[in-house]
Amino acid sequence: MMLFDTHTHLNDDQLYPFLEEVMPSVYANDVSYMLCVGYDKDSSMKALEIAKRFQGVYAAIGFHPTNAVNVTEDDFVWLEENLKNPLVKAVGEIGLDYYWDATHKEKQKEVFIRQIKLAEKYNLPFSVHMRDALEDTLSIIKNVKLPNTRGIMHCYSGSLESAHEFIKSNMMISMGGPVTFKNARVPKEVVKGIDSQYLLIETDAPYLTPHPYRGKKNDPSYLHLIAKEIAKIKEIPYDEVRDFTTQNALQIFKIQV
Repeated sequence: MMLFDTHTHLNDDQLYPFLEEVMPSVYANDVSYMLCVGYDKDSSMKALEIAKRFQGVYAAIGFHPTNAVNVTEDDFVWLEENLKNPLVKAVGEIGLDYYWDATHKEKQKEVFIRQIKLAEKYNLPFSVHMRDALEDTLSIIKNVKLPNTRGIMHCYSGSLESAHEFIKSNMMISMGGPVTFKNARVPKEVVKGIDSQYLLIETDAPYLTPHPYRGKKNDPSYLHLIAKEIAKIKEIPYDEVRDFTTQNALQIFKIQV
C-alpha cells in the first residue's frame, strides 16, 4: 500500500505551473493518492482540473474562512453543482480563522455551517481549517453537523484533550509537517495519545515543509517524512503507519482501490 496525502494544494501558484516536473517525484516517493484542496472558486476549479489530469489525485472544493466575506450566492450554486462530480471526495477547505480575520466572525460561521450542510446533503466528509477559533469550531461541529457525517481536522495544531473532543464528534485528526519539528511537543503528544484509527497524514504543500527541509517549498514527495516521524513517536514500523493512514483515508473519502 502507498501513502495518501489528504491535504495538498497542487493548485497553489507555487506548485501549479511545475506539476509536470513535481508529480514524477511524488509518485517515486511512495505517494499514490492525493486530495487537492480548494479554498475559493478559482482554486477549486483548478483542483478539479488537476484531478482529471493526474492519476490518484482527487479534489476537495469549498470556501476557506478568510474568503468567507466574499462568497456569493452564485458561488454556492456553483459549489453545489460541482459536489456531484465523482472526482470530488470532500468539501474543503472550510472552517474558522480568527487569526487572519477577526472582523467577520458571524459571516465565517454562516459560510462554515452552510458548507457542512452541503457536505451532509451529498454524503461527503469535510476538511476543517481552524486557527484561533477552537471553541466556536468545536461548538459548530458538535451542534450543527449530523452524527454520521465525518470530517477531518486539517493540519491539527490543538491539544490532545481537544483532539479527543473532535474525535467524539466523528472527526479525524490529520497531522502535517509540524509534527516533525524538533520543538513540536504538543503535536507529538496528540499522535502518541490518539488511536491509529483516527489518524491521517498530509503535507499542506506548498506550506509547512517537514524537517529537515523546513523553510523550503513543500510538495507531496515529503509525505513519507511525516509518516516516519509518526512511526517513531508511536514506536511502530513505518509500513504500519503507511498502511493505516492510507486505509483511513480511503475509507473516509469512499475510494475503492
